[in-house]
Amino acid sequence: MGVNWHIRSYSQLTVEELHMIIKERVNVFVVEQQCPYPEVDGADPEAIHIWMEDEGQLAAYCRIFRGGVRYDKASIGRTLVTQGYRGRGYGRLVFQEGINQIKNLFGERCIQIQAQAYLKSFYESFGFQAISETYLDDGIPHIDMVIN
Repeated sequence: MGVNWHIRSYSQLTVEELHMIIKERVNVFVVEQQCPYPEVDGADPEAIHIWMEDEGQLAAYCRIFRGGVRYDKASIGRTLVTQGYRGRGYGRLVFQEGINQIKNLFGERCIQIQAQAYLKSFYESFGFQAISETYLDDGIPHIDMVIN
């Protein structure tokens, strides 16, 4: 079976796919990080959803937005690797796929992200640079970063 990539707009998602995505985002960002916040934020209809399946299971996910939706620049968010698939480099793969799809689908090169501060060096390895000081968002330290 192996690894399969999926790239879908909100209207292309099946009910089952949307459920799987929301379930894993809640597992990672609300349950694991012990951060009660509204994970269903109303932005999904504007996003392109990208995920990697490994042996039929969601292994890694992110969503992307064209410029002018979340920020003036294009953006990537909700990047995650599910617990059973960590340590395999899937975070790097799904994030790079997000960058690639922003270029391919939107024709944009400038990207802005809101990164958890502990992942700053991970994002710097893609060429992102901090444009803010560290601040708390839902009790978790974050930093704004861009790549041009």
